Amino acid sequence: MTLLTEDTAPEPTSAARESGATAPGPGRGPSQPPLRFRIITASLLAVAAVYFLVPVYWLVVSATKNTEDLFGSFGFWFADPHPFRYLGDLLAYDDGIYVRWFGNSLLYAGVGAIAATLLSAAAGYALAKFPFPGREGVFNLVLAGVLIPGTALALPLYLLFSEMGLSNTYWAVLIPSVVSPFGVYLCRIYAAAAVPDSLLEAARIDGAGEARIFSTLGLRLMTPALVTVFLFQFVHVWNNFFLPLVMLSDSGLYPLQLGLTGWQGYADRQPVLYQYTVGGAFLSVVPLMVLMAVLQRYWRTGLTEGSVK
Repeated sequence: MTLLTEDTAPEPTSAARESGATAPGPGRGPSQPPLRFRIITASLLAVAAVYFLVPVYWLVVSATKNTEDLFGSFGFWFADPHPFRYLGDLLAYDDGIYVRWFGNSLLYAGVGAIAATLLSAAAGYALAKFPFPGREGVFNLVLAGVLIPGTALALPLYLLFSEMGLSNTYWAVLIPSVVSPFGVYLCRIYAAAAVPDSLLEAARIDGAGEARIFSTLGLRLMTPALVTVFLFQFVHVWNNFFLPLVMLSDSGLYPLQLGLTGWQGYADRQPVLYQYTVGGAFLSVVPLMVLMAVLQRYWRTGLTEGSVK
């Protein structure tokens, strides 16, 4: 009988040699995918990166141009750039209305995202950890809310807020922004997987109340999911256009998206508004880029950890 040792290990087959796959050796992990698959994957990712980054690059370049250069020069390269002067003109235009719109967007998105995250955490935790009659029915209603587009609810919300006297106020945009059915769904799934029942029982035996258990244990264990909900809700409210369009008539209450769209509509009569619209669009993506850079590691964790037990 012949014994196989390291010195007499079988040679890889010709098909394996052609594909580039190698058998894992002692103490090594699984073999890497074939080289051609890695090349194809890297190529597709590079094409996707270019597709998403080219508009951002154009926006950066265009924010350094005046109105004449914006239309009379090559779009993907600089022409007599003076970004700080042009952005200063943007911020000073019409008594600083852009700064007002920027602050409104921060208010709507920041307060709405924080409130939506806390409400989603409480609702998701309760649905995951407290059995009660009709729990699954409530959760199914939440799932139905995920499937309903926000544009379908804008007009009914306007009629409701008009009857309450809250239309054309900050509350008309803030109150709908604190509701996130997707956030409740994600927090319920994550809490069921990441918050052990044994830990909760130990805390109850030690005399902790439910509110204290939720605030000290539940929220801490659910942090990745909460950051994910906050990020998604912030981006959703920041980019929301239709709801403020329906709810608001006072330009001083506009968020950035609605204000910039109004500038674009008047740009034919005031060509300088083309430059201000492009510069304003550039500044409007900066908070989202900062949030994504700071919170992306929590975002990736929150998307994956709650999906398995």
